[in-house]
Amino acid sequence: MSTYRNHLQSIDDLITTYEATRAGFVALALEKNRRATPYVAEARALQEAANQAKNPADLLSIQGIEMGLLTAAGLSDKSLAHLMPEDKVDAINGLIKNFLEPAGANFVEELVFRFLLTRGDTLGGSMRNVGGAMAQRKLTRAILSSLTIAGQRYHWQHSKTKKWIAMTNDDAEIELSLRGLTWESDYGRRTLIYNLNIPLVKSNVDLCLFNLAPDALPVNKSSKIKPVEVEPYTVALGELKGGIDPAGADEHWKTAQAALNRIRQAFADAGHSPLTFFVGAAIERRMAGEIWEQLESGTLSNAANLNEENQVASISRWLCSL
Repeated sequence: MSTYRNHLQSIDDLITTYEATRAGFVALALEKNRRATPYVAEARALQEAANQAKNPADLLSIQGIEMGLLTAAGLSDKSLAHLMPEDKVDAINGLIKNFLEPAGANFVEELVFRFLLTRGDTLGGSMRNVGGAMAQRKLTRAILSSLTIAGQRYHWQHSKTKKWIAMTNDDAEIELSLRGLTWESDYGRRTLIYNLNIPLVKSNVDLCLFNLAPDALPVNKSSKIKPVEVEPYTVALGELKGGIDPAGADEHWKTAQAALNRIRQAFADAGHSPLTFFVGAAIERRMAGEIWEQLESGTLSNAANLNEENQVASISRWLCSL
């Protein structure tokens, strides 16, 4: 029996239910509120400091609020790296003259509103990728659970420091900052890396499972990890799409399918044939039919709906068993 049959019996099993879609939107809203918390706290701190000023010009003499003033002036953290000190002074003076002074006695309120407006834009930008981040966390937790219940020790790679850290008895929330995993399977060393640029494919791949130890995947000074001649050691490659909006489901699948086709063709041309798989949050009936056809034909090795716990657990066990 094909492995995907452990958790999929028909096309209907792949389709995202209304309840799952609703729960997904609620989860996104909660995540947005979580990410907004630091910005609200910053706005309160700015307000408390600004209340010392009797008029907008007094803000210039208050220590420790320059970043808050620059943000209220509409400058993002990225833009500040490209500005000279005099440019920053001009931006703050423009904020005071054009917006805070016309607000009269309500200038502090105006300052806070404009600060939050810029921070809201920053939050909106980070939320565009939040579906993918949440999907990666969910799948990671399922893989960690599969390894743990199987009694397999693992090391995990921190996404910022790039250091490999040994498994401990308390691994709560490590999925928030995890970039890779490595463990010893029955078939040898396995290393799973998220969001890796594969030279042979010439593009980024969401999930890459290698028959290699981590030291064969050196970290360079950029945030990427470049495999060195890893194509023959590639066990499985997959696409993970965490967007929950049904309106974008087709587009997510088209992007994933194009990526998977590129992977299969590039490896076939090099004489290799790694397994390929797809995990998605928003799966509509038509795309479910296409996924099922590829599973049945053997084009796709495995697939799962991210909202179905048993499917996520099953495909995680499959990955850990390869």
